[in-house]
Amino acid sequence: MTSAPLSDPLARAGAVLTIDLGAVVANWTQLRDRVAPAECAAVVKANAYGLGVQRVVPALAAAGCRTFVVAQFDEALAVRAVAPTEARVLSLGGLPAGTAPDFTAHRILPVLNHLGDIAAWQAHAKAQGTALPAVVHIDTGMNRLGLGPDELDTLVGDLSRLEGVDVQVWMTHLACADEDSVMNSQQLGRFRSAIGRLPTAKASFANSSGIFHGTAFHFDLVRPGCALYGVNPTPAASNPMRDTIRLDARLLQVRNVDSPMTVGYGATHRVAARGKIATIAVGYADGYLRSLSGRGHVFVNGVAAPVVGRVSMDLVTVDVSHLPDEAVTPGGLVELIGPNRPVDTVASEGGTIGYEILTSLGARYHRVYRDPPPPEVA
Repeated sequence: MTSAPLSDPLARAGAVLTIDLGAVVANWTQLRDRVAPAECAAVVKANAYGLGVQRVVPALAAAGCRTFVVAQFDEALAVRAVAPTEARVLSLGGLPAGTAPDFTAHRILPVLNHLGDIAAWQAHAKAQGTALPAVVHIDTGMNRLGLGPDELDTLVGDLSRLEGVDVQVWMTHLACADEDSVMNSQQLGRFRSAIGRLPTAKASFANSSGIFHGTAFHFDLVRPGCALYGVNPTPAASNPMRDTIRLDARLLQVRNVDSPMTVGYGATHRVAARGKIATIAVGYADGYLRSLSGRGHVFVNGVAAPVVGRVSMDLVTVDVSHLPDEAVTPGGLVELIGPNRPVDTVASEGGTIGYEILTSLGARYHRVYRDPPPPEVA
């Protein structure tokens, strides 16, 4: 039996996520130029912060990015599959037991976070009969991953632990980079002190916000993440980055309401007067956070409309009483994230950060990618 042809997936989509790869590339290029002569990597963990590794990595590679950073080994495999052969792929999550051969087989650089990681990588290098490249993480105040002060002292006191370990980069991570905190300068001092006690290698310190603290934080390699995807790396000032996504959801139905009606689960919204409620096809299953219930806003035909009632799994209700009937036609699209609602604004209304909004972007969206413009010919 021949299957019946399907309609246009865009026409039947509940929500449309438009991803501007040109904006991602422009953001990376801006940061690359800002930190030169340091190298600018790209952090593409969590599926490129929700935007899609398979499209983001090739776009950045075409622009010249040659170092990509992820959190887990399987993420690194996904990047390696679409990155140029000569690109470096760093996996921040250490060296899980028994995985050392996987790292060398797939040319992935492990970030060694403790003395056990270093010992395991050294043993693997010995078995291979050659020194093997790696990155070593030194903790300077985050107190998550990385060599703590005691382990650093142990390593400095016995540098034979590094035999067979070709340290490509010493790295650390800022705890308060997006704040004007004294801890930033404290961590800078600790990092300089640490690498001054260790064999010479390149160094990496700054994340997205750290880049904007000045050249002292740049060292040899910077690792921007959120800024590539449009999150403001300078929260106390205007956003220097370009927006990279737009999320529009389908308007499904409009109904007239009046007091004493209620809206949604738990009857949390009580109608005060005659008006109109529009229901749109998105919910917390799509990453539109439940915390936006009664707090968020969308834009309908360029006009703000408040979210009322609870955000449910598949649906959101908004008050469109102030809009003319012709502006709220079922089948049209409503802006959830975009020029009128930047990702940081949506995050603020939801009581979170732009990172969470991006990395929560759902799998049910119809995705539209806008490719970067072709490179200019000299």
